[in-house]
Amino acid sequence: MTSDRDLGCRTPYPGLSGQWVTRSRSNVFYLDRRSPAQWLRIWRYQRQAGPFDLLYVNSVWQPVFSLLPVMAAALRLVAVRRVLIAPRGEFSPGALGIRSRKKRMFLALWRRVLDRLDVVWHASNDREATQIQELVGATRIVVRENETLLPADPTPPVDHGADHLRLVFLSRITPMKNLDLVLRALRSVTGPLTLDIYGPIDDPPYWRECQRLCDDLAPGTRVRYRGVLRPGQVRETLARYDALVLPTRGENFGHVIAESLSASCAVICSADTPWTEVLTGGGGVVLPETSAAELIRVIGDMVAGGPAEWWNQRVRAGAAYRAWRAADDKPGVLDLVRAEAFVGSPGRATGRVYR
Repeated sequence: MTSDRDLGCRTPYPGLSGQWVTRSRSNVFYLDRRSPAQWLRIWRYQRQAGPFDLLYVNSVWQPVFSLLPVMAAALRLVAVRRVLIAPRGEFSPGALGIRSRKKRMFLALWRRVLDRLDVVWHASNDREATQIQELVGATRIVVRENETLLPADPTPPVDHGADHLRLVFLSRITPMKNLDLVLRALRSVTGPLTLDIYGPIDDPPYWRECQRLCDDLAPGTRVRYRGVLRPGQVRETLARYDALVLPTRGENFGHVIAESLSASCAVICSADTPWTEVLTGGGGVVLPETSAAELIRVIGDMVAGGPAEWWNQRVRAGAAYRAWRAADDKPGVLDLVRAEAFVGSPGRATGRVYR
């Protein structure tokens, strides 16, 4: 079960709302959460089709697609044998630092609900596994980086003949993604360069702050907001730029980083992602500290490198992506849950842990 529209969109996908669609071996229902008729349809379906082996939710806090089904399972309104929860970076220090008190108070209460269920946690990396253990005392965790349908080989870089550095920011516009830090840095970097911004505006007051920062840029620097991309437009759009800038406060995976590398677009990001080894191996630049001063230094060096170096960066980014993709031959997260390959499972062998 998933939403019938993209995040932040008012209109549903054409012809999908309230429909069952077969995709590979899966049946997908596209839900309009405001439609009582569709909720009734889902309710009747699960009563007829259950019990289910696994309820897998992506988020700890999301009301409709995480809290509601987990609560329904705890109340025995939905018959499930096991629950798999993927926090998707929501337990990182950066994420918990936003409305921290409310989140921690809720989590203390929510743990009582989870204690009534057979819960396994999905961590994307060792760091997230540690965060889960510290926050909820979880004893059963599978560690598997997020899986992707991206191709084995990157899109070859294309010479667009630009005489200026082309940077792109592609993410949700929220404090978590740190767009304001990029804009503060660009006040002190002399171009020529452009920064194009793509993504849904999740936090309007924060976006207004970013717009004010755009009024005080260094000479030769141009910033444009380009709206929201459809999923099929992401890679072809990234392929037009020299580097993605994402000084995020934390990512449990960072799909846009994988998409950027797959488009032979280098990445500048913080150290708070699992991509440090890939980026330092040629995919881009990892900021030693997430600060405006470091961004000023890194972007300034890129501007000074000129078109030949920008091209070489893109070639290296594609090569780093190809090497990463070739190494991703591990079992999927559902296979690990089936095999009970948990971290720290009391009373049983720890099992294999895949990173």
